[in-house]
Amino acid sequence: MTDHKHPELQNDYPLPQEQIDSYRRDGHVLLRGVLSEADAAKWRPVIGDAVRSLSTEKRSLEERDTYGRAFLQIMNLWQKIPAVQPFVLARRFAKIAADLMGVEGVRLYHDQALFKEASGGHTPWHQDQYYWPLDGVPTVTMWMPLVDVPVEMGALTFASGSHREGFLGHIPISDESEELFRRHVEEKGYPVVSSPMAAGDATFHSGWTLHCAPPNHTDKMREVMTVIYFADGGVISDPDNPNRQLDLEAWFPGQKPGEPAASPLNPLLYRR
Repeated sequence: MTDHKHPELQNDYPLPQEQIDSYRRDGHVLLRGVLSEADAAKWRPVIGDAVRSLSTEKRSLEERDTYGRAFLQIMNLWQKIPAVQPFVLARRFAKIAADLMGVEGVRLYHDQALFKEASGGHTPWHQDQYYWPLDGVPTVTMWMPLVDVPVEMGALTFASGSHREGFLGHIPISDESEELFRRHVEEKGYPVVSSPMAAGDATFHSGWTLHCAPPNHTDKMREVMTVIYFADGGVISDPDNPNRQLDLEAWFPGQKPGEPAASPLNPLLYRR
C-alpha cells in the first residue's frame, strides 16, 4: 500500500551496481542521501521524542558498565510509538536491503534507536548476528543518523571483509569482545573504515561484519535510528546462546526453531 503522507519512504533509491558489489565485497556500504537532509530533519523529532518517552536510563555515565555507556538503546519503536511506524516499515529502505543481499524479499527483524550521549563511551567490536537465532539467513542492518555525525561523535567503524568469516564465537558486546576482536582485526589485516556522515546518509552492514564505534567526543547527542532486515523465507535456528534464546522469545513470539521466521513482529516489507 502506498503511503501518500510520506512519499520519501516509498520511492526507490537509485542504487548503482558498484555499491551493491562494494557491499558484498566489504560487508558494508555507505549510501549518501538515503533521506534528504530535510526529510531526516522531519523524522528527527518524531524518533527523538519516542526515545525520550521510552528511555528508562536514570544513571550517570560513570555509574554504567561499558555497554551502558555506549548508547541509549530503545528497541521496537514501531510497535510502541505509532508515529515511528512509517519510518521502520519504509519500502525505500527495505528495497535497498533486498538489493544489497540479492534476495527476493525482506522481513523486519526489529528496529532500535542507538543514541550515544555527549561524552558517551565507545561501542566495543562485535558481530550483530551472534545475538540472532538466524544462522544461515542473510541479514543486514541500516544505520541512519538523524544529525550530522563526524567521526569524533561515534561514527560506525567497520572491518572490511570480516563478514566472510561468518560466526566468530559466542562473544557478546563487552570489554572482552573489544579486546578479542580488535586483535583479530589487526592480525587479519582487515582495512578499518569509518566516515563522517550527514543526516539522512545510511550505512548498511551484514550481520557478521565486525564493527565498533569510538566514544562521542562532542557535546551533542549522536542520534541514530537502525532497522534490521532478514531475507524472507529464512528459518529460525536453535538458540545456542542465552542472548539468542532471549531474541527468539522477543522477536519470534510463539515460534520454534525450524519454523519459518515470520511472526506478526516480522512483516514482509518488500518483495520483487
